[in-house]
Amino acid sequence: MRPSLRLQGLTALALLTVASPGLAQELNALVWCDHTDPALIEPFEKKFGVKVNLKEYEGTAAGLAILDQSQPGDWDVLVIDAVDVPRAVAAGHLAELPADRLPTADFFPELVMADNNTVGGKTYAVTEKFGYNTIAYDKTKVDPADMADLGKLTSGKYDGRIAIYDYYLPVLGLVALGQGIATADITADNLGRLKEPLFALRAASKQVSDVVSSQTALATGEVDIMVGGGEWLTAVLAADNPNLDWTIPAQGGLRWAQSIGVVAGSTKPDLALEFVTYITSPEGQARLATSSCYWGMPANAKTGDLLTPDQKATLRWDEQPGFLQRAQLYPIPDAALDTAMQDLWTEMLQQ
Repeated sequence: MRPSLRLQGLTALALLTVASPGLAQELNALVWCDHTDPALIEPFEKKFGVKVNLKEYEGTAAGLAILDQSQPGDWDVLVIDAVDVPRAVAAGHLAELPADRLPTADFFPELVMADNNTVGGKTYAVTEKFGYNTIAYDKTKVDPADMADLGKLTSGKYDGRIAIYDYYLPVLGLVALGQGIATADITADNLGRLKEPLFALRAASKQVSDVVSSQTALATGEVDIMVGGGEWLTAVLAADNPNLDWTIPAQGGLRWAQSIGVVAGSTKPDLALEFVTYITSPEGQARLATSSCYWGMPANAKTGDLLTPDQKATLRWDEQPGFLQRAQLYPIPDAALDTAMQDLWTEMLQQ
């Protein structure tokens, strides 16, 4: 039976708030790189007199593999792609959360994402941050009007000036949108329709690169366009290069969202829940949204009161209603379709 996450009476966690640093507990979290910023973690550590040990991973498969190979109690908190929460629940890796302890009433309505964060009517995670995989570019080197049309990328005009973000799900999703296929409608039957436009995009591109390489290429002018980029790519570079921008094309873009939850079997479930509620509070959200690794929109709309006008402008805060309406979620393939998508991606990389 999973331990209860509800705080009752004077728990060990309550005692920790007055404990000396020498008696500090440790909290172990599997996270994405934006959670490794000391500006985000240190306020929580100081408040509760604890040490948060962070292990960064990339890709849901890698995170679940770590949990599969760990003993119960090894991990306390998990950050995961929101669309993969049901997958983690099915694998037995997430504990139920008390919905009444989560500030979802303050969230952007689209970011409650109950379909992703709840299973069988029970809440297992909460959305913490979101943004877009779309088109990032240097507005002094390309025609910004062209960036509103995915078709312009393979028109020949920008050959050799494009980089592709090396993550098959969002990029295949963008290619699908360019073909008029909604991300939720990608199937084994129509996946073949994506091969020709994907290969055309690769032929027009200079490189396929990871997050850091993508940022570097766009910042240094190696490329002028980043397919799959967005605010997460350009925001951290804006101070040094205000010419970098991003947009959602007329065909649409993809909305990424990450969720956070408590790992099933945690021996410190109360402390883990406090971490989750801190991350989703306006204070935690403001620090997470502007993390040194990558920026993104906070799920909690009240965070706007804590962000500066410049930060809100960089995040395109006032444009979010339209962006949310035009963006679609990542494809959620079953095992067979996921394998086929990865095979198509591998074939493209070998071109």
